[in-house]
Amino acid sequence: MNVTLLVDALGPRLSGIGRYTWELAARLPQQPGIDQLNYYIHGHFIDDPSALVRGTFPRPRKLFPRALARRLARRRLGRSLVHGPNFFLPPEVDSGIVTVHDLSVFRYPETHPAERLHAFEREFAGSLDRAWHLITDTETVKRELVADFSVPETGISVVPLGVDERYRPHSQSELREALEQWQLTPGGYSLCVSTLEPRKKIAELLRAWRELPASVVCSMPLVLAGAEGWLNQELHDEIRGGVVAGWLRHLGFVPEDDLPALYAGAALFLYPSTYEGFGLPPIEAMASGVPVLVSNRSCLPEVCGDAARYIDPDDTAGFRDAIIEALADEDWRAASLRRGLSQAAKYRWEDCASKTAEIYLRFRR
Repeated sequence: MNVTLLVDALGPRLSGIGRYTWELAARLPQQPGIDQLNYYIHGHFIDDPSALVRGTFPRPRKLFPRALARRLARRRLGRSLVHGPNFFLPPEVDSGIVTVHDLSVFRYPETHPAERLHAFEREFAGSLDRAWHLITDTETVKRELVADFSVPETGISVVPLGVDERYRPHSQSELREALEQWQLTPGGYSLCVSTLEPRKKIAELLRAWRELPASVVCSMPLVLAGAEGWLNQELHDEIRGGVVAGWLRHLGFVPEDDLPALYAGAALFLYPSTYEGFGLPPIEAMASGVPVLVSNRSCLPEVCGDAARYIDPDDTAGFRDAIIEALADEDWRAASLRRGLSQAAKYRWEDCASKTAEIYLRFRR
């Protein structure tokens, strides 16, 4: 079977969708039934998607006029099963398979920049119309697609994401060496890894943290790591205030190679997002042997199961009390660590790739 994977989500700083795309790009060639895997981005076939991740991909040479290049691409794509892992199929594709990670653009449009809203207005409905089949990361998003877009249940398959093997419990010696670059000590901080965007509810986390007892705030800084995001000027002002006050450490974007130790060294992981399509960070924290406190919204209870403690991110007092209890309740912490490791073990990238390939085989060309 000849398959073409769209790789527009790949780049040096992988988002969750970028990670999903990269894992498929790396693992699909080994799946039974896939004889050829092509990679396609913005009108061009490329040989090495890892160059996009490394940031070394050269600007493609324009060998043909744009219209002719599109016709040539359409002809080659027509001989292949095309998978759009990032919501869309390109206009030169007549049909294919599409992964819809979430519907936040439609359910929470105020949390997205205008250009993203316009892209979905232009392209999403057309991609759904041309899709033979849809993939979602969770049952929650599958139900939303059925309810919001009248997609038949038989037209959607749920394929959960995975956890990289690098996320694991670390020894104290490993942690001390790795955390030295940030002047952090193992077990001496709580952690949130998240893009700074409105639906992640980081402002609500900061408000709850400010209300913690002074003894907790002084002994347990909150560490915030993640990409810059959007629509967050007021949030940046709050972050600066927390940094100046000394209870917040803002690391910004952390390279992937450094994240496993940062996770594993935390006393508690917090993720108050109001809406997710899957939510990789809480599962990565569980795989790292860290107790997890997450929002009770969208798919997070489905993904995290009984391994997490749940909070309402808009209830500041309740959020604050849950943090205090999660840091102090040693029985819960030990049980949460055990359940978290078991829960995270359910999510494997190899399973994600094999289940995706099985869907391809149903629509082979």
